Amino acid sequence: MNLNNPIYYINGVSNVRASLIAAELRLSSINDLLHFFPFRYIDRTKFYKINELIDNNSDIQIIGRITSLKTIQQKKGSRLIGKLQDETGTMELVWFKGHKWLKDAIKINTPYVVYGKLNHFKGNFSIVHPEMDLLENHKKKIQTKLQPVYSSTDKLVNSGLSNKIFRGYVQNILLQIFEQIQESLSSELISNQGLIGKKEALLNIHFPTSPEMLEKAQYRLKFEELFFIQLQLVRKKLIRKNKIKGYVFAKVGTVFNEFYNHYLPFNLTNAQKVVLKEIRNDVASNAHMNRLLQGDVGSGKTIVALLAMLIAIDNGFQASIIAPTEILATQHFKAINELLQNIDVSVALLTGSSSVKKRREIHESLENGKLNILIGTHALLEDKVKFQNLGIAIIDEQHRFGVAQRSKMWQKNTLPPHILVMTATPIPRTLAMSVYGDLDISVIDELPPGRKEVKTVHRNDNNRLAVFKFMKQEIEKGRQVYVVYPLIQESQAMDYKDLMDGYESISREFPVPKYQISIVHGKMKATDKEYEMQRFVKGETQIMVATTVIEVGVNVPNASIMVIESSERFGLSQLHQLRGRVGRGADQSYCVLLSSFKLSTEAKTRLKTMVETSDGFKIAEVDLKLRGPGNMMGTQQSGVLNLKIADVVRDSPILYRARNSALEILQDDQNLTKVKNNRIQKTYTEISKTTGAWSNIS
Repeated sequence: MNLNNPIYYINGVSNVRASLIAAELRLSSINDLLHFFPFRYIDRTKFYKINELIDNNSDIQIIGRITSLKTIQQKKGSRLIGKLQDETGTMELVWFKGHKWLKDAIKINTPYVVYGKLNHFKGNFSIVHPEMDLLENHKKKIQTKLQPVYSSTDKLVNSGLSNKIFRGYVQNILLQIFEQIQESLSSELISNQGLIGKKEALLNIHFPTSPEMLEKAQYRLKFEELFFIQLQLVRKKLIRKNKIKGYVFAKVGTVFNEFYNHYLPFNLTNAQKVVLKEIRNDVASNAHMNRLLQGDVGSGKTIVALLAMLIAIDNGFQASIIAPTEILATQHFKAINELLQNIDVSVALLTGSSSVKKRREIHESLENGKLNILIGTHALLEDKVKFQNLGIAIIDEQHRFGVAQRSKMWQKNTLPPHILVMTATPIPRTLAMSVYGDLDISVIDELPPGRKEVKTVHRNDNNRLAVFKFMKQEIEKGRQVYVVYPLIQESQAMDYKDLMDGYESISREFPVPKYQISIVHGKMKATDKEYEMQRFVKGETQIMVATTVIEVGVNVPNASIMVIESSERFGLSQLHQLRGRVGRGADQSYCVLLSSFKLSTEAKTRLKTMVETSDGFKIAEVDLKLRGPGNMMGTQQSGVLNLKIADVVRDSPILYRARNSALEILQDDQNLTKVKNNRIQKTYTEISKTTGAWSNIS
């Protein structure tokens, strides 16, 4: 037997069982099972005497002999009862399943170790479906004070694959292949970090000899898991910087300077200046830029992106912005067109709605170099879209694009264009290090001066009339209001009904001609949606009733109230994005979170967080704790976070140590060719084959 063998090599694992384990737990090799770690442990150090038992419904362990077995018929089926006896008394063991084989298997008047949850009924103690081991077999097994408990599923349990059987499988593996387990870290790293060895760690994670050794095993395995993720990401970053060449933007020229000195509508914040300098340094070097730009809603990422594109244009290159929705792409196009109206720079918009004639014009002017900036949606990724010389590609709300989609931007040129990915969803540092560890990260962490913080309140449904009154007061001041309803894909019919019911209710409360209302939802045609949006943007309507299609891409400085209906049905990130639609003008803005009375603990935490803070990074930290990294990033982004034992939230101190260790080792030995790093290099190569680590564009 070796670590790469399928699990049916283990005694007692048939092909059928192996297939079931693979389907339910995604474990196919012996190595997989060895790295399938317990999620909790049971203290099996204490043995009770029967006369010591008390009614507390806890797990207990007894050594005794089964003196008799009898089957008792019931209304439905039957039960098997065994009398368990020790030197102090007797109690019952009860089974509702598997009578036949149990009767044949159980040895009468032979010492057993019996374990299970204690029941007490009418003065009698019993254990239902106990775990049982012959005492002589128990003594031969790996003795441990803490017994492992493994995650399972109903299918596995119903097929007879109990925790005891899983424990037996892992024990068999450790007894048979213990000497084959190879150390994966260097002696120097083990010594510097005070780690125990790999063999010792695997033995003690499954069968801890003490609580102290369990803690050491957990630390060692968490460190190793996070270290190899960081090694992959940091090495990828170093290789990209050293080997993947980018276009050199040697100068900041006429176009940039003319715009910056004469047409920039406001002074940049210090944070914007720092980020611009980081981008400038990247594109002026011979290396390829791959930078993530984080900035809260309204922090001014778009102006930084525009200035980066103007540097590209000054150096004879084209630029592009790709956005996930037509609304957001159109918003970028209008904003940039307006900013550049006095500058000799050509800008075009390409979306799914673009006419054939318009597409033809864009394709032609792209290829002959007359078009400087192309803004659009996924339509930019089509093979027909060819640039003459794309120098920089900016990807907005980048978490909505898959790696394969983003990589298509690379294929537009001989050399890859510089990549700037932007997100208004703040990412906690631990998560950014784990998911985007191969990118350089810039953060705009201050809002433009004069912006007032949006006041946020939580109200229950019975406060609706008071909310309507407040809306009327704001509308009388000349302001506008958003009312947003949730959109959950699984129940679009119900969502549509909620929206239309809400629209009718608001129409009754805000009648024409005094009030005008826009409505926008996913079932509308793009042209109708745009028409309604424009009515609101122009101030022709005072209220916009919508689903979450307005989460990004709508910029109406005059809108001062965001009312979020059924706010408990939204995630924190969505609530934060929606709140960011208001507070864009000089007036005080408000966000009203309407919900039902009945709220889960998690929903209460989300709404309380929104009321207490407007700091996107604090909100993201709470979101990460509530949802976990995989859910927070979405399935397309969570591949690198298939963690077996580590947790990027709870184990952030270990993550920082792991990353620093990876940096130190790679700065000294980038290709891991030194003899002292042989073990690390071997493990790294094996992991790289199976994890499909991020592509160079992250």
